[in-house]
Amino acid sequence: MISPPRRATISRETKETTIALDLDLDGGPCEVRTDVKFLDHMLDAFAKHSGCGLMLRATGDGMDHHHIIEDVGIALGQAIHTALGDKRGIARFGSLAVPLDDALVLGSIDLSGRAWLNFTVNFGVENLGDLKTELVSHFFHSVSENGRFNLHLVQLAGTNSHHLCEASFKAFARSFAAAKAITADVSIPSTKGLLA
Repeated sequence: MISPPRRATISRETKETTIALDLDLDGGPCEVRTDVKFLDHMLDAFAKHSGCGLMLRATGDGMDHHHIIEDVGIALGQAIHTALGDKRGIARFGSLAVPLDDALVLGSIDLSGRAWLNFTVNFGVENLGDLKTELVSHFFHSVSENGRFNLHLVQLAGTNSHHLCEASFKAFARSFAAAKAITADVSIPSTKGLLA
């Protein structure tokens, strides 16, 4: 039997960032405030479309946002890993192509316990608001590495960088929503008997 709640609280403080993050895999309020407004917008979309509750406060050293985006990714990944527990009863896999006007991004995830990122989304601009587009793949790398899961985000169509970025976060969200879903089978979804 799955024992709720599937939640995690992560506090991370370094010389570069201060982060407080609460994640509830099964829903709840969402309030995201970082130093990067475009990242806030993307994480709001992630929470909404994954069905997660997400409370996040993050401040950085004001350098170039690299540190805060990396560390928010680390904290979110750690929270996902912790909240999933032993992963008993979850679907484990999720895959969905998300359209946003001209953009189409495929998100596929395996909550396998093994980290891997395949990010093949190409942005035609260097910045989206206050977010450097080169940091988007770095964010997803930090999330997948610390969450210990395989994540593929593959651009299938599109040229508008805002749409491609937002479709990427929503594809991650929807594939994660499917993978974390509770099934009727309460065993660990692996022939090894372990997802770690």
